[in-house]
Amino acid sequence: MSTTLVFSLVIVGLVSALAVLFFLRVIARFGFLVLAGIVLILGGISCTKVSQIQTMTSQKFSLPPEPVTTAEVTEAAWNPLLPSVGSLTAVQGVTVAAQLDGNLAKIAFESGSKVKAGDLLVQQDVSSEEAQLRAAEAAADLARINLERSRQLLADATVSQSQFDSDQANYKQAVAQADNIRATIAKKTILAPFSGRLGIRLVNLGQTLKAGDPIVSLQALDPIYVDFYLPQQDVARIGNGTKVRVTSDARPDGPIDGEITAINPDVDSATRNVRVEATLANPDESLHPGMFVDVDAVLPGGEKTLVIPSTAVLYAPYGDSVFVVEEQKNPNTGNTVQVARQQFVRLGEKRGDFVAVISGLKAGETVVTTGAFKLRNGVPVTINNTLAPDAKLAPNPQDS
Repeated sequence: MSTTLVFSLVIVGLVSALAVLFFLRVIARFGFLVLAGIVLILGGISCTKVSQIQTMTSQKFSLPPEPVTTAEVTEAAWNPLLPSVGSLTAVQGVTVAAQLDGNLAKIAFESGSKVKAGDLLVQQDVSSEEAQLRAAEAAADLARINLERSRQLLADATVSQSQFDSDQANYKQAVAQADNIRATIAKKTILAPFSGRLGIRLVNLGQTLKAGDPIVSLQALDPIYVDFYLPQQDVARIGNGTKVRVTSDARPDGPIDGEITAINPDVDSATRNVRVEATLANPDESLHPGMFVDVDAVLPGGEKTLVIPSTAVLYAPYGDSVFVVEEQKNPNTGNTVQVARQQFVRLGEKRGDFVAVISGLKAGETVVTTGAFKLRNGVPVTINNTLAPDAKLAPNPQDS
């Protein structure tokens, strides 16, 4: 006996009890004829209601199909990865500093600008050195003239060899003195040692600089290095030219590909890790030295594995599962319908929007990707993939 029928009989019993009480009062007041009429009316109503309830309980109701989105279980070749955490460093990077004491007379750059090797950055006051240079050049010219005269007189045996040697030494000293002053001027004329991007200016016009005072940071950003560490047992699996895949929040459009260019020959005795250096292209200069990045060394020999969108998985402490869409015949109508069947799975590595399936599924099966939380075994479903999320190995969330 169904629950609905039992509930209906209980209601009828309560109504009957109330009717008996009502009948007793009617008999006491109006007599048996009126009572008989009321009994007939109530009996007819009761029979009608019981008939309606029995008709309803005899009918079988089927739930409407649940709308879901689906995806096919596919095979993909995923290369083995060696994950690590890295830090970006410049191929060439330096903080340009003053070499000599002096007053800052000229600033020839703007903060954040690009410069080429040899471009003037700042000029210290060299007015005193330039005056000394003119005197030194004049002395060098005089010493040169005296040396030429002594050479001619020596040929005529008019002067001694010692006098010629003295004039020659005086000339060399004068030239060296002029060269020394030129070197001082060159050290106070600070040029870009290589091409790159300048940082924020750290000096002001008229400032007195001491030797070693920083002026501006200069970094060569394209290409750029990424330094990371791998355990000693993985060193034999990599080498120069091994591909790497770098992910950074500074480049949300996807991973950056590079390759290993250097491996430290020694192992850190404290951590037993080896330092590895890879080179990345950075044409838009969005990557900067000191940034934190995720690094995956991509090993050769990708193996076929089954993958599904990670949204299809129902995670639970007792086991992860998915709903597989299958076709079955409706026993009432004989039509073929699509139903959901819960299937427990073992999962492997996750990459992007996908997760690898070790066991539980076969290639070509269809799994529910959204709407699985409202399903149970045998529930009919209807597939509508017009709004299905687009799963990618390198997702780029618009609002991240």
